[in-house]
Amino acid sequence: MTYNTEQRSALLSFLNENPDKTFSAKEIAQALAGKNISKSSVYRNLAELESEQKIKRVTKAGSKESFYQFYDNSECKNHIHLSCIKCGKIFHLESAQTEKLVSEVEATDGFEISRGETTLYGTCRECVKS
Repeated sequence: MTYNTEQRSALLSFLNENPDKTFSAKEIAQALAGKNISKSSVYRNLAELESEQKIKRVTKAGSKESFYQFYDNSECKNHIHLSCIKCGKIFHLESAQTEKLVSEVEATDGFEISRGETTLYGTCRECVKS
């Protein structure tokens, strides 16, 4: 049974308000410091929310640290994600582009891509400009 505690609600709300970003557990704990949430509550709730597929855990190139993103969104689950290695912002590859890429890879290589769980890393338009 899952309990909907104040800490859990605050954590999920924070991630829901920032759906295009990923955060480490430490960053989440710091962001929620004023909400009376302990680090252990953050880690415990992150594990539970991940197992419920409400959030997604990802790693970034060159880092051993885990990062978390809001994921309880059917739109998010049907896209391939693009992650900027400079600013950390997450984008959805448009549906038509996702389908074209998936179809091409499956037809050419016979490799089935998991939508919603696939992340491509690169540099976003804004970071390229700066």
